[in-house]
Amino acid sequence: MAAFEFLLFDKSADTGVARITLNRPERLNALHRPLAVELVQALEDAAGDDDMRVLVLAGAGRAFCSGADTGAMVGGRERGEHSGDRGSEELRRGFRMAQRIILGLQRMEKPTIAMVNGPAVGAGLDLACACDMRTGSPNARFMAGYVRLGLFPGYGGTWLYPRLVGSLGRAAEMIFTGDFVEAEEAYRFGLLNHLVPAEELEAFTMDLARRIAQGPPIALRLAKQLLYKGLEVDLETAMQMAAAAETVTLTSQDHQEGVAALREKRPARFRGQ
Repeated sequence: MAAFEFLLFDKSADTGVARITLNRPERLNALHRPLAVELVQALEDAAGDDDMRVLVLAGAGRAFCSGADTGAMVGGRERGEHSGDRGSEELRRGFRMAQRIILGLQRMEKPTIAMVNGPAVGAGLDLACACDMRTGSPNARFMAGYVRLGLFPGYGGTWLYPRLVGSLGRAAEMIFTGDFVEAEEAYRFGLLNHLVPAEELEAFTMDLARRIAQGPPIALRLAKQLLYKGLEVDLETAMQMAAAAETVTLTSQDHQEGVAALREKRPARFRGQ
């Protein structure tokens, strides 16, 4: 496993849970190109490791992720992917890394959980929203924020937010105002799956990840795929896709194991076969 400078990457063979922690606490885990490159590498590693069944994404220190590093934007101290002095085509290509990260999370075949311990702003909000589930503490705060810098949600927010916050109107308000959404409100309208005390957040999240990791990998993979595909197709098509997917699970060894475990009143031991 590669060594990283700007993130921590842990894979537990015992639990089947991989954990990626953004590790620039002095910059509130702001995304810059070196961190983005490492994040792509870690996501690809986790996605390709069949022993890892769940991924947890977290932030070190007091923030989840404060978004793209403003030091690499126009007028900043360094030249980055989104520096205003780049040509328009070069700027467009600069979003390829962001696309690999967001799509890498959203399309990963295994379940993903964002553990939001503090502010998730701009691209940081999009990272959290690209995960399948989000846990948070009262310290969690969410802000699209782009409008405050004269920007558009370039990391997928216009697709992600309406699907998570319950209404187009609420997503529009988040984008148009750039106001913070506090943890309790985020939990109330479904942006957070769970809101737990700060001192319990890590233990709760890792327990949730471990419980999911004990499930049948084939069934979980297919369920995730059809959850997202179901947002794009009509019910009849979704039912046809479900029939094809269930044919796979019905013929799996995991299904046989699940039935045997139920009859024998014991925990199932799924192997992804």
